[in-house]
Amino acid sequence: MSAAAVEHPHDGDSYSLLMTANRIMEQLPGHRVEILEGNIIVAPPADGPHARTLTTLMIPFLAAGLRGEKSEVLQGIGLWLPTGPADYAVPDLAVVDADYPEHEAENNCYAPGCFRLVLEVTSSNHSNDLKTKVRSYAQAGIPVYVIVDRKNVRVHLLTGPVGEGYDHHTLYAAGQQLVLPDSIGAKVTLDATTLLEAGGCLATAPDSTP
Repeated sequence: MSAAAVEHPHDGDSYSLLMTANRIMEQLPGHRVEILEGNIIVAPPADGPHARTLTTLMIPFLAAGLRGEKSEVLQGIGLWLPTGPADYAVPDLAVVDADYPEHEAENNCYAPGCFRLVLEVTSSNHSNDLKTKVRSYAQAGIPVYVIVDRKNVRVHLLTGPVGEGYDHHTLYAAGQQLVLPDSIGAKVTLDATTLLEAGGCLATAPDSTP
């Protein structure tokens, strides 16, 4: 059952921040614009390996039956955050309740209660995925956070949000399997090698990966 939408009153500053972020999106088509901890974050269009990783990830989620009457697997859906009056993120991929349209919050984003899992594939702004979004997603109560860490050539699985972090943070290298919690709505196992190969980072040194 999805939680009710979370609403934040807008003061002048937060409204101005949202307007600025939306203006940047209009001026830079294809870029991802987010507001994290009160800061506007702009990411350039994804490279080919980033997009290929997301395509690779869709296969096990869809094969497990997560697209149907109870859930959906979506790319680039807005997540309204409780960390500030104008904060929101746009995860690379998310598993959400099928009734997510009923939980629209603000600025074309949806309340965190209808998100079962969020996943990020790192790019040049990897520190946001590995640090800022860990805090933001934990505070939003996102139960499962997966990071395909192309810089450090590993996959992170974070579960059990508490305060500004997660109780459990497990790292997976090539050759290992990630078994996701059943709470996402199906049994899903991800192969770290397949994801890291799709991301184009197994043949390069960790510090030279995008």
